[in-house]
Amino acid sequence: MSRNAFIFPGQGSQAVGMGKDLAERFSRARELYDIADEIMQLPLSKISFDGPADDLKQTNITQPALFVHSYILTELIKTKISAEATAGHSLGEYTADAYSGVFSFETGLNLVKTRGMLMKRSGEIQSGTMAALIGLSEIQILEICDKAKESGIVQPANYNCPGQIIISGDVSAVEKAIEIAKAEPYKCRIAKQLEVSGAFHSELMKTSDADLRKALAETQLNDASIPVYTNFDGNPVADKNKIMEALSLQLVSPVRWEATMLNMISNGIDTFYEIGSGKVLTGLLKKIKPDAVAISISTADDIDNILKN
Repeated sequence: MSRNAFIFPGQGSQAVGMGKDLAERFSRARELYDIADEIMQLPLSKISFDGPADDLKQTNITQPALFVHSYILTELIKTKISAEATAGHSLGEYTADAYSGVFSFETGLNLVKTRGMLMKRSGEIQSGTMAALIGLSEIQILEICDKAKESGIVQPANYNCPGQIIISGDVSAVEKAIEIAKAEPYKCRIAKQLEVSGAFHSELMKTSDADLRKALAETQLNDASIPVYTNFDGNPVADKNKIMEALSLQLVSPVRWEATMLNMISNGIDTFYEIGSGKVLTGLLKKIKPDAVAISISTADDIDNILKN
């Protein structure tokens, strides 16, 4: 019998149109989108369904939109599939916590709303950016960041899979790191700045740290019903206090996604369901473990296929 994990995507996976087919076909999806619009005090459903894309990619909109979409999918499949462990990439860790019963949909969305606004504010207080460096080792990335730090803060932000690491920091320092990465001796295959509104998972997010900790401390959390593998160190936790600390630490720390997937695999997980928009995490998993069973659940047709079986 397979041992399942649900994994939830984060920023970068959003796409205009996500959730529209769910709302058209399932009353539960419409109900949750109505609740979300009320909590957000803006037409989150309309922006998810119809855009514009420039609005959807604003971090204070992207994060709630992805959380709601993924959560709805878990609700629609819960009579057919469940998970024995869960994890989420950055924002997706909140969805993983909601799935594991740490907090309700409404409580989770309020937290995500706060997180999105704080991260947007941090990006405005101290402008920063991120870049993908493809084809280099962790040691090489650390060397590059060390060489570029005379231009400002720059550090690894996402350890996604072998050969794919995202860096984050001051615009000038990230641009310098890209320049160093492309030159000898590194000759980085791809070094590309990302379209983001801040230096996520870096020290530049410290301007939001205290406020996020306060929001988490004021939220009623439960122990998780299944292990949640955290971004901070890739290890499973269930205790509500450790979960709260992990959510706080991940704001200013790298996402250790490769370690998370390897730990899940070593603990016996053999089937991964990526639940949410796109197939980014499925792609990363295939680079970490090419023979892994990875199934993407994103659309109403995906739900229909599951409900039929």
